[in-house]
Amino acid sequence: MNRNTISSIEKAFLKETGTPENSPDPSYIVVDNFPKLGLLTSLRFLEWASENPRGIISLPTGKTPEYFIKWTAHLLDVWNEKPGIAVREKYGLAGVKKPDLRGLRFVQIDEFYPINSGQHNSFYNYVVNYYIKGFGLNMDNALLINSDEIPLAEGKHYSEVFPDLRVDLSLRYRECRSSLEQLQQRSIFIIDQWCSDYEKRIRDLGGLGFFMGGIGPDGHIAFNTRGSDQYSTTRLTETNFETQAVAASDLGGIEISSNRLVITIGLETITCNPNTVAIIIAAGEAKAGIVKNSIESPINNIYPATVLKRLHNSRFYLTKGAASKLSDTMDAYYGEGDWNPEKSDRAVVDLCRKNNSYGHHISIEDLRHDRYCRHIPSLDKNTVPSVQKSIIEKIERGLGQEKNQVFLHTGPHHDDIMLGILPYIATHISETSNQFHFSILTSGFTAVTNQFIITALTDTISFIDDGLIQMIAYPDFFKVGYKHKWDKDVYHYLTKVAAGEEYELRRGLCHRIVRAVVEIYGIKDAEHLRETLQNVIHLLQNSYDGEKNPPEIQKLKGMLREFEEELVWAHFGVQVKNVHHLRLGFYTGDMFTEQPEQSRDVAPILDMLKEIHPTVISLAFDPEGSGPDTHYKVLQAIAAALREWSKKEDLSDLRIWGYRNVWYRFHPAEADCIIPVSIDEMAVMDSLFTNCYLSQVDASFPSHELNGKFSHLSQKIWVEQLKDIQLLLGKDYFYQNENPKIRSSHGMIFLREMNLEEFLTHARKLEKSIDGNF
Repeated sequence: MNRNTISSIEKAFLKETGTPENSPDPSYIVVDNFPKLGLLTSLRFLEWASENPRGIISLPTGKTPEYFIKWTAHLLDVWNEKPGIAVREKYGLAGVKKPDLRGLRFVQIDEFYPINSGQHNSFYNYVVNYYIKGFGLNMDNALLINSDEIPLAEGKHYSEVFPDLRVDLSLRYRECRSSLEQLQQRSIFIIDQWCSDYEKRIRDLGGLGFFMGGIGPDGHIAFNTRGSDQYSTTRLTETNFETQAVAASDLGGIEISSNRLVITIGLETITCNPNTVAIIIAAGEAKAGIVKNSIESPINNIYPATVLKRLHNSRFYLTKGAASKLSDTMDAYYGEGDWNPEKSDRAVVDLCRKNNSYGHHISIEDLRHDRYCRHIPSLDKNTVPSVQKSIIEKIERGLGQEKNQVFLHTGPHHDDIMLGILPYIATHISETSNQFHFSILTSGFTAVTNQFIITALTDTISFIDDGLIQMIAYPDFFKVGYKHKWDKDVYHYLTKVAAGEEYELRRGLCHRIVRAVVEIYGIKDAEHLRETLQNVIHLLQNSYDGEKNPPEIQKLKGMLREFEEELVWAHFGVQVKNVHHLRLGFYTGDMFTEQPEQSRDVAPILDMLKEIHPTVISLAFDPEGSGPDTHYKVLQAIAAALREWSKKEDLSDLRIWGYRNVWYRFHPAEADCIIPVSIDEMAVMDSLFTNCYLSQVDASFPSHELNGKFSHLSQKIWVEQLKDIQLLLGKDYFYQNENPKIRSSHGMIFLREMNLEEFLTHARKLEKSIDGNF
């Protein structure tokens, strides 16, 4: 960033964060949290729009710009009212007239191809609703990517040319094998020409004036994935797995996104105008690694965002989590405030990583020459052994046996608890003095594909026709009978798991489906049941992939996920009554979910706490939303409930266990409890995941880190975490240890224990940033 081009808004935010304008690298600005990131981007956009009323803008789609969109709409509404004036005065826009956005020209960044432009999950639809209509832009001034309007050979629609919605780009280079392929080949060349024309239209406008985009797990901006040509232009192209995994939630599963191409503007398209203001936004620790590489690496095709270094007006706007691995951030972490044991642990563990050296091979000279270890007070031959001792104490804590505790394990989604800390739960659940409760706070229906439900309902009809769902013949079943014996469904299913009877497993699932459908649709008799099942199948078969389902089907999908969770904990003898399904109302399946509300979302948690009186609560510790946004919204709701409960109860002895799973992870220095995991325990987790999470086994919505089951990814993470500890302690600590639990460990789980005050310190920051803003 050229210091002379720092805007008034950016100066205000740099001042607020205590960052001097002449800092070594002001090419990025760091804010506290995701909502504050939205405020920064909104104010900068409105500032630019006021200076460039007929400028060319290109804005992002997806969940990342949620608070940018909300803040922009809010500020435009209250621009000349007291709240708007207060914000403008605080951030340097006091004398700025409300911008008129109608003169701006909008350029769509990218789009899946082919996709119906009317679908809610098309980017065209997103742009029209959130930007053209939402910001009051002029549709006539917009340059958009509409699959339905891109011409193809013989004037045909893409549904005729690409009937399976797959576009084979090898047809650009090979001979056609059929008349259909000839039609497709000609159409692909026409699309290529359309892309060239789209590029030319952008260039004719003078290039982009204001570009804002997110950054993908592989570093992609727009759909310019890792390895993209630095001088790429608008084109029809394939994507990589990381991008497909991210897009799976938009398109209804990886099986769809892996076969869908994209049209995207290129890296040269973004940078062709040297005066473009280009902003990349990123939130959460999960983005920290790719953010560091994109900011601190020279221009190269491995990290596409490095191309923005060509622009003197390029910026990264980051949350603290996303900026946590930057060199400046690490320097500040070690250089500011008092030194503490966590800093020593982190510095030494990281030195072992950097040198790929065991702790006992780290010399005093290695410590003195390291950028951070050299600052450890009283550096001597005991420095590494003291860090080793600290880590060993954490492991010993993880080996401890809890007794006389009331555990409440919570998860934002089904499978979060298991993927995070199953082995640690299994250690304590066999102790009869402990009580166990599990609570999933959302219904999790978005993780269930339409095809899974169609197959399950089709099976159900078949079993009904064969007389194998016998309970529906009981006289009172459709009145009250369906409400009973839910534990029997679970027990029956697991008995068939033990017996290896696949056919009976399917029948066991169908029993639960029948109970759920009767409850949801108010079924009166067997014929009504069969008719309803057929109607739901028909509706789903006529829905597009990724379409938002009606509330009844959302509930059905959610109840199947609840059955899956009950199956997991029934392995350990936990009854259905101890698995609590809260179905918090903020979780709606919309693009932007609502903020948790007191009466709708916090009150049910508070009621549960009062009923159970837990002594230990576990939760997904994600204060910044590194994973799905559901994680930090659930954390907000739990924090609010605990805050209310603490007004009536003495919670000084309450312990909070913060866990992390496949979406993000702790550094060993952050954890204060390290749990050894054996191969047997990994096998148990994988077996439970495979046999219980029926809708998730095929990984329709995988992590970008692994194309496979989440249980395999958890195992991969646990093994990687063990390697960090092995480097520090040496492998002989493990295979020669007197404790057989440590000798058998081949993975590690990191846990952070907090008291209530410590937990609320983290959660309060997020709540404070949102209250009263919208």
